[in-house]
Amino acid sequence: MPATPAPRQTLAVLAALPLLALTACGYGSQAVENKEQAIAGAAKVDGLDSVSIGYFGNVTHATALVGRHEKLFQKELGGTLAKYVTFNAGPSAIEALNSGSVDIAWIGPSPAINGYVKSAGKNLRIISGSASGGVKLVVNPKKIKSLKDVKGKRIATPQLGNTQDVAFLNWAAEQGWKVDAESGKGDVSVVRTDNKIAPDAYKSGSIDGAWVPEPTASKLVAEGAKVLLDEADLWPDKKFVITNVVVSQSFLKEHPQAVEAVLRASVKTNRWIEANPDKAKAAANAQLKADTGKPLPADVIDPAWKSFQVTDDPLAATLNTEAEHAVKAGLLEQPDLNGIYDLAPLNKVLKAEGEPAVDDAGLGVK
Repeated sequence: MPATPAPRQTLAVLAALPLLALTACGYGSQAVENKEQAIAGAAKVDGLDSVSIGYFGNVTHATALVGRHEKLFQKELGGTLAKYVTFNAGPSAIEALNSGSVDIAWIGPSPAINGYVKSAGKNLRIISGSASGGVKLVVNPKKIKSLKDVKGKRIATPQLGNTQDVAFLNWAAEQGWKVDAESGKGDVSVVRTDNKIAPDAYKSGSIDGAWVPEPTASKLVAEGAKVLLDEADLWPDKKFVITNVVVSQSFLKEHPQAVEAVLRASVKTNRWIEANPDKAKAAANAQLKADTGKPLPADVIDPAWKSFQVTDDPLAATLNTEAEHAVKAGLLEQPDLNGIYDLAPLNKVLKAEGEPAVDDAGLGVK
């Protein structure tokens, strides 16, 4: 299968995905001041002075937020300093991974697919899952009272070709509605709207609803919108990937012990989140405040926190399905995703923790 995008706005568009849009939507990254310190007297993992970890400032990156705030990454890295970079958009995260300025990153499915395919499978590997769910169709209840009422309305998605955009186009097609993917015009109008301005667009009446990730969905609900559909209800077992952990192939090859240390911290963080949901929510919000200057209000973070689940499983079959939806929408040529996963380090960590292995759906390194 070809690993090149179609000549239109395909994968380059897909790069800016959902997870980018919850604090800011411009391209770029921010090196957050590191208050962390390597553990004095502890050995350096793989002899490294530091490991650079990237993530987005939103709740579906809870593993990274909580793991940082609770110093769980630093604990596993010992004498190697955990350094952090926050991102606003998928393309900048991929660029940082390619340049080596970030070693490991929490990122969504579309930029992971994009980065892998555009490099002909040479620049990254998905090494773990991190979160499932956290996406909703929220609407103005005065204008839309049922799913069939969505026809003829203006529905926002974060960006042309991003994960939520593809999901909404696929859902609309399943209703029998015709929509031109690139223009967004058709039986329903798809209005590509940065998540940071979606609440204002909703208040002004320029959109009638939105298919968006958390916490944007809950921000809209706080403005009076109602949840019409939870995307999780459309997936088997109500699970689909929203956040993955990726690593540059060169870093994975040269520093396997460091990769295992970060994965061990990720797994332990997920167990801590599951065991301490309220403390974890507070920790995530505290880290958001440190990263962005302000925490999410209770009427936003409380429902947002309940709408997703942390997971070590990358839910590989759902990544493949998401790619198929993009192909069906006409935004992507059939990609070759063989080799996008290397779950051997994660499964080694899971075995040591007494947990079951996870599967790559046949898309792993051969």
